[in-house]
Amino acid sequence: MIKNKQLIFTAALSLCVASLLTSCTSSTSKTNHNTKEDSTGKITSEAEAAEPVTESTVIDTAKYNQKLVELANGDTTGRWPVKKQPYPIAGAILPFKRVVVYYGNLHSKKMGALGEYAPKEMWERLHAEVKKWEKVDPKTPVQAGIHYIADVASGTPGKDGMYINRMPEKQIDSALAIAKMHNAIVFLDLQVSLSTIQKELPRIEKYLKMPNVHLGIDPEFSMKTGARPGTKIGTYDAADINYCSEYLARLVKENNLPPKIFTVHRFTGKMVTNYQNIKLRPEVQLVMHMDGWGEPDLKLGTYRYFIQREPVQFTGFKLFYKNDLKKAPNRMMTPEELMKLKPVPSYIQYQ
Repeated sequence: MIKNKQLIFTAALSLCVASLLTSCTSSTSKTNHNTKEDSTGKITSEAEAAEPVTESTVIDTAKYNQKLVELANGDTTGRWPVKKQPYPIAGAILPFKRVVVYYGNLHSKKMGALGEYAPKEMWERLHAEVKKWEKVDPKTPVQAGIHYIADVASGTPGKDGMYINRMPEKQIDSALAIAKMHNAIVFLDLQVSLSTIQKELPRIEKYLKMPNVHLGIDPEFSMKTGARPGTKIGTYDAADINYCSEYLARLVKENNLPPKIFTVHRFTGKMVTNYQNIKLRPEVQLVMHMDGWGEPDLKLGTYRYFIQREPVQFTGFKLFYKNDLKKAPNRMMTPEELMKLKPVPSYIQYQ
């Protein structure tokens, strides 16, 4: 599956290059973000203006606005910061901290750094990355975490024909125990294959009720056409993302939890359709995560065309210890380089 993924991604990156060449003269993409500024310059949405939020249910809104401007990093397109977004309820991690995680699965050394190293060495390596981010952006504390693939797309159909290896609870519990070693947060990632997110998400509800557990979904392995995972790149629509967001919001309300971070992988246009219909909620912080590998210029193009040009709320960026080195200049991008992006990513994932 990993080799297939690399081949498919290479094709996707080629498409990205073509998109870069043909899209240079295209006009700025439109969004449905209706906003205004008050006399102090504070950014508010029409919904916020019509329905004030009490201080007891939200964070420091002035600081929140300031951090959003910092993340926009001088963007002049009008897309960033995203204006039509509700303030989060109390306990929000973003944008006050940057999340830096290791990604993978405990069953495989090939799926990412999380499973490649024993916990002690893994933490030593992750903490080294955290220090780099603390140095390059001392104004933004780092929240360390692990991003664990709880549903793994499979090359074989399995008993139910869904091409999924669903991790047993004891494996997920092991991931939680590893995170607890260093007070880290946990993302549980779902690769639904021929199943659906509506069927797979409830399976991990007991974990999502925990305050330190968050969600990731991977459109690459959402095979709505019935194709075997690894042979084509899958897709999610805004309706699927909204389903997850509403599900998380309900859990937050019912269990008096802090907001959930919700990451969506993306490296092609068709991986996420109708992005402008994605709904934002005070209980959920949505990260559109650039999940493409390759040389720096190609990764920057992917980020620009599929993340920056289609704004949702927050952004993420993945760095591959091995795959990013395959083509010249044979190196990973640095935190210093990523800090120049517009917007600056709030979520950094190492695989």
